[in-house]
Amino acid sequence: MLMQQLLGQLAEAPLDLAPRRFGCLAACDGGLLEISGLSLPVGALCRVGDARPALLAEVIGFRGGRTLAMLLGDTVLLRPGARVRPVGTPGMVPVGDEFLSRAVDGEGHPIDGLGAIHARAQWPAGGVRSGALDRAAVREAFDVGVRAIGALTTCGTGQRIGIVAGSGVGKSVLLDMIAHGAEAEIIIVGLIGERAREVSDFVERHMRGAKVARTIVVAVPADHAANLRLRGAMLAASLAEHFRSQGRKVLLILDSLTRVAHAAREIALLLGEPGAARGYPPSALAAITKLVERAGNSAASGGSITGIYTVLADGDDHNDPVVDTARAILDGHIVLSRDLAQRGQYPAIDVAASLSRVMNGIVPAAHQRLAREFRALSATYEANRDLVLMGAYRAGADPLLDRAIAMHGALSAFVAQEAGEIVPLDAAVAALADLLK
Repeated sequence: MLMQQLLGQLAEAPLDLAPRRFGCLAACDGGLLEISGLSLPVGALCRVGDARPALLAEVIGFRGGRTLAMLLGDTVLLRPGARVRPVGTPGMVPVGDEFLSRAVDGEGHPIDGLGAIHARAQWPAGGVRSGALDRAAVREAFDVGVRAIGALTTCGTGQRIGIVAGSGVGKSVLLDMIAHGAEAEIIIVGLIGERAREVSDFVERHMRGAKVARTIVVAVPADHAANLRLRGAMLAASLAEHFRSQGRKVLLILDSLTRVAHAAREIALLLGEPGAARGYPPSALAAITKLVERAGNSAASGGSITGIYTVLADGDDHNDPVVDTARAILDGHIVLSRDLAQRGQYPAIDVAASLSRVMNGIVPAAHQRLAREFRALSATYEANRDLVLMGAYRAGADPLLDRAIAMHGALSAFVAQEAGEIVPLDAAVAALADLLK
């Protein structure tokens, strides 16, 4: 059956009789390749030399009549004068239903050992830009299966929300919970710049059961080339856009946005762009904006991309340029606190610092009042926690603080949730109403 499909695709493919062009490798400087005699557009892939496996490079610019490229692998087998040939369609990536239930790398090649993927459809790697008024508003809630998020920072279908935290505070665990508990037609997970062990663990946990038929994993570990990490993020977004164009509801999970910015920074610095904001060139921060803006609702197809992105706060600095840029462009953010994590509260969501900018438009007024009341109690206790622990606070001086102290245990228990537990949105709101009645 597979052989018949392949033969049918070959019969339908147009016959290309154009002469094969090639160039020569003129220089290699710190990972930057200079190619003479071959004119290719930015974003095109090319094969360098005749080594096996093939050495692929991506065109990232041109200067002085030469094409500048960056390898998608190591430079150890390169030699001067090696022939360079164009490969594939410039600026396009493969997409389609063939990717469902599969785990692939940044080039769309399978890494799950389940055979090749024969996808015929293609999509622009940089996305299809639409007008601002072509994006439909967020009108309905999106259930992620996490009690604290559903009740206190309710997400909407088509919203872009970030999970902001320092290293080791529980971003990946919370993403695990969302991927396990969220309801969507298609779930696309991009693991960009993470540890290879985390990639294998995630695939082992999630590429099984009922959801595997509608799940795609795009994984590019931290030891891969910067442009391959960036291509992995763009492939995940392109797959999401393709399914949205068919009217489907897509959940796009990207871990992490900071690693994408790091990859874009490496490429920009390689091209000589000066670092501006703490070493980040302007194009690196612009790459975040372009990637996030690809999510959202489509008024034309009726489909949606609900984007959930992790953002690493380097050194727990929430004014880091990447965090600041992401917070400005996203429709909300969930902040994880190291202090709460050290007290044993997981997920360590800082309710007072977290925000959903679409919540007021998608939940009833009664739900909004309950969420505001919970935030007030949580913020009041945290602001006066040192006074309470030292015994410097006299009961009765502040009725709100008195209630917050009395309910502190119940408030913390409401936010906490076991990793394998799924709490639907209706149950989370009902639990919040029971807690504050």
